[in-house]
Amino acid sequence: MGENVRAHVIIAGRVQGVAFRADTRWAAQRIGVFGWVRNRRDGSVEAVIEGEKQRVEEMLAWCRKGSALARVDDVKLEWEPYTGEFTQFIITF
Repeated sequence: MGENVRAHVIIAGRVQGVAFRADTRWAAQRIGVFGWVRNRRDGSVEAVIEGEKQRVEEMLAWCRKGSALARVDDVKLEWEPYTGEFTQFIITF
């Protein structure tokens, strides 16, 4: 098993009103990472992603591309200390 990591991302572009959060949760469940995703007041989407480093990297690649209806213009990434606090990937508010 690989190293566990935590990524905190803010995704900008056309990412609200296009089912981005639901698609992000679906992708996270398929890839096997944990955490949360939510809309921000400024129109961006924020997520915390935890899991095995290779899986988190795969999820970050998905975030940079986005869902079918979305247009991702920018992804700000900050690595944070892994906590292991999540058992699933949820949409939060």
